[in-house]
Amino acid sequence: MSIHSPSWKGIAMPYIRVTVSDPDLAPARRRALAEGLTDLAVSALGKSAARTTVHVHPAPADHFFVAGRPVREATGAHVEVSITAGTNSAEEKGQFITGAYALLRETLGVLPPVAGVALYELHPESYGYNGITQLDHYRHTPRPAPETVEGGGRP
Repeated sequence: MSIHSPSWKGIAMPYIRVTVSDPDLAPARRRALAEGLTDLAVSALGKSAARTTVHVHPAPADHFFVAGRPVREATGAHVEVSITAGTNSAEEKGQFITGAYALLRETLGVLPPVAGVALYELHPESYGYNGITQLDHYRHTPRPAPETVEGGGRP
């Protein structure tokens, strides 16, 4: 069993938290962030939309600082994503980070000099959903039989 197998992505359950320094963030913007980040988890990381959770966390503006100073003329934002370790390439993670930043700019407008995106890779024995670790989900996920070549052997 290889953690780099494409079948890992099908059981993946990314948890995405986006903190925004706007306690009055309009419901349409919250929805745009949730839908955009879910779509990005699917398109850039190959994750399942049905297993993707997005938590939009509005914070009071005076609780958000960059360089030790309150963010005033911009909307502070930070995205944190929990994924199963080893299930994505550096290129896929880079695509997600680039896309998430673009989504923040499109949805929130002016951002401070630093608006971060972090992907936390958690070991499949230490991460799970519905009371089952990712490793056990993988072990119990049916996979197609290997293809055979002419003559009945494996490729």
